[in-house]
Amino acid sequence: MDMIDIPFGTTDWSQVAATEHPGETGVATWRTREFGSVRVRMVEYSPGYLADHWCDRGHILLVLEGSLTTELGNGEVVTLTAGSSYQVGDDTQPHRSSTTGGARLFVVD
Repeated sequence: MDMIDIPFGTTDWSQVAATEHPGETGVATWRTREFGSVRVRMVEYSPGYLADHWCDRGHILLVLEGSLTTELGNGEVVTLTAGSSYQVGDDTQPHRSSTTGGARLFVVD
């Protein structure tokens, strides 16, 4: 991720249009801004959400509310709660997320 030629700015996330992304179960709601090659998202997972795919894209992810479980391709399972984060590089570790009670995330990729 190269953060080049991005001028200072602010984002009122409540003013960013939401898009819905169905999971295998539940739904993910994204509010997305793009700055060159950098994507920044506020993401909400509904209770019972399970991703419908394994992801190979790198992310820096911070859990703002709720609890997030991430399953890695090697079988490892990591659970994060509010205030916890993870980082993973592009094409380094396939992962997919789920939540039983819902979660709100801030993601940079």
